[in-house]
Amino acid sequence: MSDYIQLVGLSGSLRTGSYNTLLLKAAAQLLPTDVSMEIISIADIPLYNADLDLPAAKQRPEVVEHFRKVLADADGILISSPEYNYSVPGGLKNAIDWASRGEDSPLLRKPIAVIGATTGLWGTTRMQMAFHNVFLFLDMKPVYKPEVLVAQAEKKFDKDGNLTDETTKKLVKQKLEALKQMIHLQSQVGDILDTKVI
Repeated sequence: MSDYIQLVGLSGSLRTGSYNTLLLKAAAQLLPTDVSMEIISIADIPLYNADLDLPAAKQRPEVVEHFRKVLADADGILISSPEYNYSVPGGLKNAIDWASRGEDSPLLRKPIAVIGATTGLWGTTRMQMAFHNVFLFLDMKPVYKPEVLVAQAEKKFDKDGNLTDETTKKLVKQKLEALKQMIHLQSQVGDILDTKVI
């Protein structure tokens, strides 16, 4: 991996004007040096169907193949998501399920960070905790600290959708820096494992 880092940003909300999409866009303006982020939509990904998940027969939907390729090309992932029913929104979980399948899954051992915004008071705590089992199964490398739990989000953005809360900005910047460091660490581990002892 080069010193330059490419992230993929995923919003767990499909709603126009979503605070989580706004938070993701704010994160794109707060990236560390030598880091860029492409925000991609999960809106067109179909419901997971194992009958269509046949890479050998090249039957995965084209939108799924594109999604998996973008994830594979990225050095790390940043998710910003609301909390539905104390857990991960169905659309986001569906996209993760498509990307998780197969030994060529682009999520395997991938560094990842999750942040979230809500108009409620709990700041997506349970949604972020619900991701732990997914990370564990896929041997992903999550950045847990600092936690970015944006409560009462309607008070943290202006009428144009810009993040105005300085505390949130600080935490997002710290989270992104921690993700950058995790990516570098994972790259070093990979280099060591790839080294052949003669």
